[in-house]
Amino acid sequence: MTIDYGGKVVLVTGAAQGIGRGIALEFAASGARVAVVDVDAAHGEATAREAAERGPGAVFIAADLGSTEQCRRAAAETVAHFGAIDVLINNVGIQSTDSYRNVEGTSEELWDRILAVNLKSHFLMAKYCIPEIRKRGGGAVINVASVQGLQSMPEVPAYAASKGGILSLTRQMSIDYAKEGIRVLAVNPGTIDTPLVQEAAAATDDPAEAMAMFARNQPLGRLGRPDDIGKAMVFLASEHAGFMTGEHVNVDGGVMAIGAWAAPVPEW
Repeated sequence: MTIDYGGKVVLVTGAAQGIGRGIALEFAASGARVAVVDVDAAHGEATAREAAERGPGAVFIAADLGSTEQCRRAAAETVAHFGAIDVLINNVGIQSTDSYRNVEGTSEELWDRILAVNLKSHFLMAKYCIPEIRKRGGGAVINVASVQGLQSMPEVPAYAASKGGILSLTRQMSIDYAKEGIRVLAVNPGTIDTPLVQEAAAATDDPAEAMAMFARNQPLGRLGRPDDIGKAMVFLASEHAGFMTGEHVNVDGGVMAIGAWAAPVPEW
């Protein structure tokens, strides 16, 4: 199956590293012009350069998407550079290792920051990009949620709330924009080999074993890769998924298929 994004413009948030970088590079390789939006200028510019080498063009836009004005500016600069937006990928998300706390231990400032970046930015980027997508006669908004939007773990109240909120927002938006040919979907990544996961492993006594354990806990026997998410995104935003909207897709190596009663087994 060949998917050609020639002539299309894709805006990817949180695209400097990790999952966002993988998404940006996969769209570029499929022929899209890509706006790489991130607060991390050094890695963001590197991703944009690589995307430009793989595809017809890319631009880096520096923006802290916890800010309303910078969300608006990211959309406007994409249009100023490429003339349009066809696909919005809301990928940006944060969860630092020092933020793992229960509700009592979570400060209001930490809660507000995580919800602003992880959830409110999805609302704001959609608000500013959908008018441009409409001008193109339709397109797609794909939100990166998480398997933690479906099930959870200890000490992530703000992160879990943000990811659950993304799934609900996805369903709701799909209803409002279906008649205009604007599809809204979500992807739930599992454990992906990204700087965020590596940082979590580095906080343990044995980082190498922690990474190995993460891999063993996946039914497919390995960690996900950023390009695994990117390939799923390229499909979902294309006409090949043209009858899909309001739905979420797990790209998780089979983790969500495991029942809570099943003991983790290293070899599946």
